[in-house]
Amino acid sequence: MDLLLDVGNTRLKWGLRDGDRWLGQGAVLLSALDGFADVLAGLGPVRRMLGANVAGATVGGRLGAMLAECGLEAEWIRPQAEGFGVRNAYLDPARLGADRWAALVGARALHGRAALVVTSGTATTADLLDGAGVFQGGVILPGLDLMRMSLARDTAQLPFADGRFETTPRRTADAIVTGCLHAQVGAIERMFRLVAAEDGALCLLNGGAAGSLAPHLECPLRLVENLVLEGLAHMRQEL
Repeated sequence: MDLLLDVGNTRLKWGLRDGDRWLGQGAVLLSALDGFADVLAGLGPVRRMLGANVAGATVGGRLGAMLAECGLEAEWIRPQAEGFGVRNAYLDPARLGADRWAALVGARALHGRAALVVTSGTATTADLLDGAGVFQGGVILPGLDLMRMSLARDTAQLPFADGRFETTPRRTADAIVTGCLHAQVGAIERMFRLVAAEDGALCLLNGGAAGSLAPHLECPLRLVENLVLEGLAHMRQEL
């Protein structure tokens, strides 16, 4: 069995893979990272760990120490100019986030046509993958909750309160939630237009806010549990 890790800005997402099957998946908040040791203890025999880490060297070092206690070496992927069916057209391919690279590989493995690869977590990323497997570029914007938090932090009378989407909001909380959803959905739909004309183009959506965004998107859509883990599962066959 292989342990695959997607270490993001807020959470660590893990998956246990045996051949072409997921045996289990879960998540741990980085603020409670020590609890991952208990997860490791309950996984059983693991042959290898492969991961994408954008949380920084300190978190990577803590995870490396936990893995070493289980007899595992921490293997962290790095973006490449080309590999796994994807060509990276970033001006400096090495500067692309490891999570975005893995998500692109996962998208290509799951859907071999043009796609807008969207991850909606602490930040929202929307990356263009054309039908030939070329990553053309993408955008990064604050995630849904981060938008709401910034309004609460930087304004005097706009609280971080529960609200709901309304076509014509008439409560402040609803106005905030609706405005932030419009911003996210608008950015995604504008980016999707750049690949919409390609045969079979899809928006592949994953991340913690995917369930909130999906009902409002008006483009061909497929929800995926975790594209980073899917990409790592594909990579591990060649690395």
